[in-house]
Formats: sequence, C-alpha cells, structure tokens
Amino acid sequence: MDFRGPVAIVSPPVFLYSIEWTPMPIKIPDTLPAFETLVHEGVRLMTETEAIRQDIRPLQIGLLNLMPNKIKTEIQMARLIGATPLQVELTLVRVNGHRPKNTPEEHLLAFYETFEEVEARKFDGFIITGAPIETLEYEEVTYWKELQRIFDWTTTNVHSTLNVCWGGMAAVYHFHGVPKYPLKEKAFGVYRHQNLQSSSVYLNGFSDDFAVPVSRWTEVRRADIDRVPDLEILMESKEVGVCLVHEKKGNRLYMFNHVEYDSTSLSEEYFRDVDAGVPIKLPHDYFPHNDSALPPQNRWRSHAHLFFGNWINEIYQTTPYELAKIGTGER
Repeated sequence: MDFRGPVAIVSPPVFLYSIEWTPMPIKIPDTLPAFETLVHEGVRLMTETEAIRQDIRPLQIGLLNLMPNKIKTEIQMARLIGATPLQVELTLVRVNGHRPKNTPEEHLLAFYETFEEVEARKFDGFIITGAPIETLEYEEVTYWKELQRIFDWTTTNVHSTLNVCWGGMAAVYHFHGVPKYPLKEKAFGVYRHQNLQSSSVYLNGFSDDFAVPVSRWTEVRRADIDRVPDLEILMESKEVGVCLVHEKKGNRLYMFNHVEYDSTSLSEEYFRDVDAGVPIKLPHDYFPHNDSALPPQNRWRSHAHLFFGNWINEIYQTTPYELAKIGTGER
C-alpha cells in the first residue's frame, strides 16, 4: 500500500476539502461551519466513499484550538492544511479546563474531542494555537497544568508539533524555560521578515524577505533562544524580532506570529478595539495608504501556503507508516 495520494483533512465525524493546484481534499464534517466557507473559496469536497476508495493512509493531524472564536481558527487552519497533495485527517481537540465564551457549546460537543478522548492516539502532526492571554503568567492560566501535560504527551504521541503565537511561547517556555517579555505597545500589523535559513526544509520556496502578520503584546528574545543549543531561528524581523524557531531534536516548530491570518483578521481586531474604546494604533503597513476605510491587501497568503505545505510534506517524508511506531524511534 503506497503512502502517496490525495490529502484529506478530517475531524471527529467525517469531513473533507481540498484546494486546487495538485492538492487533495481535506476531510471535515459537512455540517462544520468551515465547510461552506472553504467550498466557496474553491476548496474541493471529497466524500467519505471517495476517501475510502483511495488506497493510502491519511496523515493524522490534530488541532488543539485554544482561540476563543474557534470557528474562525478552524477555517484558517483547514484552508492551509487542505492545500497539499496529500490526504489529511484533521481532528479538532479542546482542553477541559476552559469554556470559551465565543463558541457555542453545541459546536464543541458536535465537532471537538477532549484531550482525554484522544490521549491514547498517535498523530503525525499536531498544532497548538495561540490564546489571547499573553499578559498572564503561564502558571496563572487556568488550564496550564493540562497544557503542560499535553506538551509532554506530544513528545511520545506526535511525530511533529507546530506551536503558534502564544502556544509557541508557552511551548518554548515549558520545554526550555525561554521567558516572554511584555512589550511597551502591541506589535500589531504586517512586518517584513527575513529568511535566515534558506536551506531549511520548512522554508523551501521562500523569498529572502516577506510579509507576516503580527498581533501580540509579548515577545521572546533572540538572546534567550541562542542560549539553547537545540533551537535554531529560521525567521526574524528587524522590527518585531523572532518569528519562527525550529527544534530538530524534539521535531517541534515555534511560530510566534500569524501566517494563517485572513486578509481581514487585523482589521477586525483593530475595529473591535476602536469600538470598545481600547487605545490601539493603526496596524503597521496594513491598510493601503494607512487609510482604514480602504480594504487591506493580503501580502502573506502565498508564504502561508508554502510554510504549511512544507511542514506537511516534511511530516509525510519522515513519519513512520505505522502510527504505532510514532514516538518509538522506529520507521
């Protein structure tokens, strides 16, 4: 049985999509809110019958979604994971120690599994998202102990982990004690970043200089990362610092910014704060001519697809065919 074939992305029930350029479908429930959005964008739907007919093992990818608006994050991640030529089964996961205010309980019950429900499983890849709790100390987060348990679990049950924004900061702190520092003002906007390791498999096809959306109140610093021999900085900005770090030994990626953001994500954050009377500056280099009345242009989409495609491809090239061998060192 060959590993090569389409890409399907799945969550608990059964769902699927795929973007057209050689990509295969991503499997997700047809009742998931992301379904209509992705189909409208041209993401191809694959039925369960078609998925079963393909004589391959789908890559198992888990998404631990810590964001309050889980539906938006599902769409953003599924869009990128589904745009690859591999079949991917996506499982949506949530923590027990927190109840989000912006996602209906019915949605969580219908489409998500708790960590306890997936703890015995093995995954080829696992994504841990950010959360809007940057100003809290890690130990003050209500689900910190559960998250630490999940971090440790990924070392034995996951082939490759992608930790995003606050999730990346929390992971590099948990595994290596790298601290986060508060910023005097929010790093907010679209910033130019540099490709520091063009030979890295995760940066295949990347320009030397490219745009990345940033939205955070804290940062990790190069000096602290440089003190950890296992960590290698792959992307960095002269203005907002470290963006992407790779840990070869643990097969982990730490992404401190938001390549997955939609075109309107920063504007939604900006107008939300303006309407709430929260002091906020115009997002850096985001609105055309710095005019918030003009629709922003997406200048990072291609590199977002490149990054996720490279990550999925590297998983495919290196993960054991038998899921049970993940975490054992066997191929």
